[in-house]
Amino acid sequence: MSKVWLVTGSASGLGRDIVEAACAAGHKVLATARNTGPLTELCAEYGEHFLTTHLDVTNEAQAQDAVAMAVEHFGRLDVLVNNAGYGDVRPFEETSSADFKTLVDTVFYGVVNLTRAALPTMRTQRSGTIMQISSVGGRLATAGSASYHAAKWAVSGFTESLAQETAPFGVKVVALEPAAIRTKWGTRATQQRPAVMQDYEPSVGAAIKSMEGLWGNEPIDPARIAQIMLRLAEAEHIPAHLLIGSSARDYYAMVEGHRANEAERWREVSISADFNAGPIPPVPAA
Repeated sequence: MSKVWLVTGSASGLGRDIVEAACAAGHKVLATARNTGPLTELCAEYGEHFLTTHLDVTNEAQAQDAVAMAVEHFGRLDVLVNNAGYGDVRPFEETSSADFKTLVDTVFYGVVNLTRAALPTMRTQRSGTIMQISSVGGRLATAGSASYHAAKWAVSGFTESLAQETAPFGVKVVALEPAAIRTKWGTRATQQRPAVMQDYEPSVGAAIKSMEGLWGNEPIDPARIAQIMLRLAEAEHIPAHLLIGSSARDYYAMVEGHRANEAERWREVSISADFNAGPIPPVPAA
């Protein structure tokens, strides 16, 4: 059955692939972006089943208007895809408060704004799927991306809590957590930045070089993510978190193994906070 989709950040990259896949599958789509110009060709191709509108996801009123537009034109809203976002790679110390806040406002509060706007409609319908395009970076962190990881970890926690709240009335929520996707995200995240402060070269500088070596050879196909999402929209049960790509699974397993080892190594210190636990033990040696 045809569904109504609302996709943010849909002018290019993964968002564009999601929009095209949903349209090709016969769904009705409201595609939103800061710049909708690149989407005009799809208006001619899909006619009344396709709409576009300007949307700054950090603007709560615009988020409400976008959802209202979808419901008014198509009669309902079945799938919300929170895809809008960007990265910024630099040391935290060299990230201004304004830049940090702007990224978090887009990557996290954009998700909050659209979700808040969509929930009343989906709750009334007793159905709907909300898909957050998060990242494996919402489960682990690397040097040089403090603002991005802060926002994506927030998306992960928000999604897991929300999924439990909305399950009783039929609204499913999932955070998709890919590793590197073959789009232009990475080059945009690392370009037009000042040289890294010398003290951060061993950490952030090394991380940037590693990223730059990957661009153009990212292992994950955005078109295949879009096909997975079509299936998630039809599924009766979906997880709150879904790692996307074998590399995401590998990174996550490696980090979780390290965390488990650290937790065990520090076990005696952890449990010494309990009442009547006895003397506080020395911390483990490095």
